[in-house]
Amino acid sequence: MSPRARPLIVIVIGVAAIAAALSIPRARRARSTAEPRVHRFGALSLWWDDPPKDTYLVTTTRQPESNVSPKDYAGPESCRSCHAKNYEKWSTHPHRWMNAIANSDNVHGDFSGSAVIEYRGGKARFYESFGEPHMELWREETRLTYEVLETIGSRFFQYYVGRLTDGPFPDGHPYREVDHVLPFGYWLDRQEWVPIVHIGDELPDRLRVDPFALPQQPEIGVGFAPYSLMCNVCHTTFPLGDSLIRKPMVLGVQPPYPIHFDAASYTRDAHPELLGTSVTRSALSDLEIQAAGQAIALFSAPEHAASLGISCEACHLGCDEHVKNPQKKPRFLPQSQHLMFEYEGTADAGRNPRNVNWICSRCHTGVRPQLAAGMSTWNSTEYSDASRGSCYSQLTCVDCHDPHEAIGPKWQATATENDARCIRCHERYDSPEAIAQHTHHPVDSSGARCMNCHMPRLNEGLQNVVRTHMIFSPTEPRMIESNNPNACNICHTEQPIDWTLDHLKEWYGATFSDDRIQQHYPNRDESVCAEWLRSKNESIRLIATDAAARSENESLLPRLIDLLDDDYLLNRQFAMIALEKRLDCSLKDFGYRFYMTRSERLLPIEAIRAVVASGEHQQ
Repeated sequence: MSPRARPLIVIVIGVAAIAAALSIPRARRARSTAEPRVHRFGALSLWWDDPPKDTYLVTTTRQPESNVSPKDYAGPESCRSCHAKNYEKWSTHPHRWMNAIANSDNVHGDFSGSAVIEYRGGKARFYESFGEPHMELWREETRLTYEVLETIGSRFFQYYVGRLTDGPFPDGHPYREVDHVLPFGYWLDRQEWVPIVHIGDELPDRLRVDPFALPQQPEIGVGFAPYSLMCNVCHTTFPLGDSLIRKPMVLGVQPPYPIHFDAASYTRDAHPELLGTSVTRSALSDLEIQAAGQAIALFSAPEHAASLGISCEACHLGCDEHVKNPQKKPRFLPQSQHLMFEYEGTADAGRNPRNVNWICSRCHTGVRPQLAAGMSTWNSTEYSDASRGSCYSQLTCVDCHDPHEAIGPKWQATATENDARCIRCHERYDSPEAIAQHTHHPVDSSGARCMNCHMPRLNEGLQNVVRTHMIFSPTEPRMIESNNPNACNICHTEQPIDWTLDHLKEWYGATFSDDRIQQHYPNRDESVCAEWLRSKNESIRLIATDAAARSENESLLPRLIDLLDDDYLLNRQFAMIALEKRLDCSLKDFGYRFYMTRSERLLPIEAIRAVVASGEHQQ
């Protein structure tokens, strides 16, 4: 999901405001101030009055040409004949299927009518009616039916977008009028329905919205995610001009140059119906500007996106001119008569690191809960993490990620290939002797691999804990001193903190605050990973769960079983995955489902605990 921005012209902060955005009156009152109306978001300025054009230069010398307006986008099918190889690779990429219309070709969930999930005392059934998928939820006297309109994702889970067609809410209610993310998704690897997560912040069970007892006034981001408002701006390919207005807090984070965008003239050209009949921009009222911004913020993907999913022009920008004349190569910088950069000379529109990384940042930037050193605890903000790390000034995202080819269920590169990417810049480690001297581990062992120490698995990624994109030293004091997961103990799960401190001091001369160590490690003789599994921080417990699953440390199994009763549904899911890996069995055989209520899961957990205590899992 996209980060939730709060500026007035970009986002609507409640359901009432959504309705207002659709029906706000076109006020004609004159402005009462001479101050220019400009909204600044980092390095991006949106001008609704005349920008001081004499101060800035346009993107390139070819000013009349444009690659940011709806008319500039040709669609991915126009790329196929000339770029067949890349097109075919993209066709199976998760980006391609990040968003699609819910039809028989795109829906992967079981809508046969036989699949039922029991959750919080209610049931949900998934079926087709006249060839269209539906979800039906019921508990006691309450019954809710949703029509499914769009799909989200296709790699690990598929979520669904739709609206209520039958239930205890009147016509015109947001549940009936606003396309939003539905409460259950399909876990593709396991072929089963599960409750959705990460629609807003994850919460303990007592605070999660009950899908069978929806609030009369839904709160955006708390169990109610309007798809156009919160999601589709990154899950689909919108013209960049629209995106500059829709998510300026993201696009203004780190563009190659400071941007000044004439939002008023762009809107009048691209979407003239949104600015009423005012002849000049000075005649525009603040209310008209607000209404136009809100309308753009609520653009639905099927109606306004250049293409559903993340397609060629999400990165290459509008390529209509290139399609008409292949000699005109696509540019990696936006260009428009409405857009100016603060730059003396001609801005470089080629495939340079600043341009390439800004492309990825347009969706992979945002705010997530963070660990002590600043890295995010869950996925989709990889650019934000990378920019906080040590190597960002030299790396581009495509140094490691082929933008056209899918990663697959797991990272495909070998450990040797990963190391080679690092050694391209860190040439002093280009020998077995140098690696052994630097890492103090045998060459080709897991402890000698660059990523295990500098990009450990700290980021929750749907069904695996994946590597952080913040490249940092394993001696990072904020991690060590705060008792947050560190690279050493993620592998050496049986060791206490003093073992780690001794090795980091001996090998690298690293020292840490004794006071902070004593404060955050009350039992310095205990395994650090065991402490993480009991942490008050739910993200630390989840990371530790994955570390325990990868280890052969039998002493951690009772702690993992405890996490089957964690307050957080997501942590129970990861504990289930970890234990099934360690015990080589399915916890369904014990009657356990990670989304059960506490009373429902009590007996299955006791049965699992008994098997582990008896040692049967080792036979």
